[in-house]
Amino acid sequence: MHKNAIVLPLKAVGLDDLELVGGKNASLGEMLQHLTAAGIRIPDGFVITVEAYRRFIAYNQLDQQIRDIIQQVDVNQIESLRRGGLRVRQLIQNSRFPPEFSAEIIEAYKMLSADYDQEFTDVAVRSSATAEDLPDASFAGQQETYLNVRGPVSLMDAVRNCFASLFTDRAISYRESFGYDHFSIGLSVCVQKMVRSDLGISGVAFSLDTESGFPHTVLINASFGLGEMIVQGSVSPDEYLVFKPALEKGFPAIIEKKIGQKDKMMVYGDDPDERVKIIPTEKSVRQKFCLKDESILELAVWVSNIEKYYSQRKGKWTPMDVEWAVDGLSGQLFILQARPETIHSRKDPAKLTGYRITDENRQSKKILDGIAVGDKVASGKVSILYSLDKRLTEGNEFREGDVLVTEMTDPDWEPVMKKAAAIITNKGGRTCHAAIVAREMGIPAIVGCGNATQLLADGQLVTASCAEGDTGHIYEGEIPFETSFTDVRDIPETRTNIMLNVASPSMSFQFAALPNKGVGLAREEFIINNYIQVHPLALLRHRTLNDPELTAEIEKRMAGFADEEDFFIQKLSFGIAKIASAFYPEKVIVRFSDFKSNEYFNLLGGKYFEPSEENPMIGWRGASRYYSDAYKEAFGLECKAISHVRNHLGLSNVVVMVPFCRTVEELLAVYEVMKKYGLERGKDGLEVFLMAEIPSNIIMAEAFAQHIDGFSIGSNDLTQLTLGLDRDSSLVAHLYNEMNPAVKEMIRMLIRTAKRCGVKVGICGQGPSDNPAFAQFLVEEGIDSISVTPDSLVKTVQAIAELEERHREKVVVHV
Repeated sequence: MHKNAIVLPLKAVGLDDLELVGGKNASLGEMLQHLTAAGIRIPDGFVITVEAYRRFIAYNQLDQQIRDIIQQVDVNQIESLRRGGLRVRQLIQNSRFPPEFSAEIIEAYKMLSADYDQEFTDVAVRSSATAEDLPDASFAGQQETYLNVRGPVSLMDAVRNCFASLFTDRAISYRESFGYDHFSIGLSVCVQKMVRSDLGISGVAFSLDTESGFPHTVLINASFGLGEMIVQGSVSPDEYLVFKPALEKGFPAIIEKKIGQKDKMMVYGDDPDERVKIIPTEKSVRQKFCLKDESILELAVWVSNIEKYYSQRKGKWTPMDVEWAVDGLSGQLFILQARPETIHSRKDPAKLTGYRITDENRQSKKILDGIAVGDKVASGKVSILYSLDKRLTEGNEFREGDVLVTEMTDPDWEPVMKKAAAIITNKGGRTCHAAIVAREMGIPAIVGCGNATQLLADGQLVTASCAEGDTGHIYEGEIPFETSFTDVRDIPETRTNIMLNVASPSMSFQFAALPNKGVGLAREEFIINNYIQVHPLALLRHRTLNDPELTAEIEKRMAGFADEEDFFIQKLSFGIAKIASAFYPEKVIVRFSDFKSNEYFNLLGGKYFEPSEENPMIGWRGASRYYSDAYKEAFGLECKAISHVRNHLGLSNVVVMVPFCRTVEELLAVYEVMKKYGLERGKDGLEVFLMAEIPSNIIMAEAFAQHIDGFSIGSNDLTQLTLGLDRDSSLVAHLYNEMNPAVKEMIRMLIRTAKRCGVKVGICGQGPSDNPAFAQFLVEEGIDSISVTPDSLVKTVQAIAELEERHREKVVVHV
């Protein structure tokens, strides 16, 4: 019914009007109509339709002129593309509106201004193309947006410039790449009341994890000022993760918070000729989280509800990419845009591709780190572009397969980016332009490196690796790697529960896509070593140590947190929660820290609290630390973190495990300390497992079984202590064998005792991962679960499935 309309109220359009108002405007109108009742705020405005654009082109007789120019453009030659694009845009920018169009648009603007009791209110003028936000390609960011536009003259200039932006260089190149007809696409314009985030906060949010496609989180990026700075990659924003299933149950399930640099912000300009400007943020706020927890949770609820609405509307899961802002005057949150995510929603979740660096000496070749985008690895010669214009005028063309290194990218760089083997930027976060384009093009990007343009050199051969978790690494030279392809539908089911050993929280979302029954081992020491890096007692007592350098380093690391204790508990909680959420509701067995004294010594401040032991492997480790007067205060922090994850964040699938516990008396002493710090076996369903890795655990298994919910065999230490050898000694390394009859007999004894006592028994040692024959032995003995490393899951499952098929009647099934 709107077919010939020139101007329409934003709330009058919806997803059925895509061809008339474009994807962005259709989505905004749809939300205004159907989601405001759920409390989601969207700024009001009006739409200038595609019909207006087409009649503008016809009125100025531009159609054939544009066609002639486009036909002469070679999109693979950047200079040709730039010249042609500029000529088309100038044609449109120098054209006039039909008088009746101008009058109708200005009248609608006056009415919008009157709604806010202003003569001429500040508005955002946003382009909305009819092909953007489609499920097979994302045209987001291809056209222009103009912020803080005031007055009829400025408004009409902005609308004309939006029309012209249908033919930006990147839009022309992009349409050619996807095979879209330039003249079948129209452009609509949204004129929307500005949210004063120049005085507040803004950012983007996704209703999934952008790197792995894990569907159960909301990822939020946030910074001060207008949101263009995040999209452009001009700042490194704060990053927050919220776990949706726990959020739906009412838990404040923020499972990760990372503080960004946020050194700049975009605000309103000082005069009519300067609509916006970029200023430095105050130093006092840079190292603070810009969103409070209640705002993070409110936004996460909104993003989840938007995803639910669109999924129901489209009849399939539709993850969303959302732009949002907090008005600095009212303090209220607003949604500015919402579009379907177009990368992971197109993938087959059953088909997994994995990348693994195989160079064990790669750390010596590492040049710098940044934020990993995607999970791929690529090598190539560095090509540093400080300025797109400067490089082109020098005649030094970017070559196919080069590694693009720059300060940051914007949409004008896309013709260059599509030639790159990898992209490396000084600035930006996971949702900046470089990251979005890299995901779409399927190439690795490492953003927010800080000083890549200084540390790397033109022509230098490097490898960009995004295959090692959240952190991307740039290595000198060409580093070898392996690629694996897995279709989970081809992995056979087993009656024996197969769990995963997960060391890195940053890889947990990727690993969760593998078939599994949860996590058999998550090591706290990995999280402490990578997330915290400070000895827990040094955190608590550094101000008494008279070490100014240590205090300065600790204060730097704990920026954004209330105090030292809060820093440790929150950071440890984030690591545990990320793993627990990835595998929810399956059981995740978290082992309390099992550093040896020499390993604790290497943490910041560790030298003040650790003894020198001749053989730390069988010294002050595991349970003996937890109840010691010299350490139990630090162990209390671990207990508080577990309690926070289970009771505050709602991840009750977390189970704890006590390592290296020599006697039943030690176990009971540990329980007393746990209770003091808020953890009690059986309370709120808490289960406690014992790491069975000492011969005394096997010999006294029946006594231990009275006080635990399960055993988990640590085959590495059990082999070492059963055979009486140092596994790190090359002199006796030939004797180390988990298939040794003595070791197998110890394991056999434990499984039988556990069965008799009615407690669970599994294994989380390295043996089954390395040796499928060992896994088969365990199945024959009737073990309840086998936990393996993710890279060995397929071969282990296949070996177990074959055994179960051959000996079906002999397999003891335990649920």
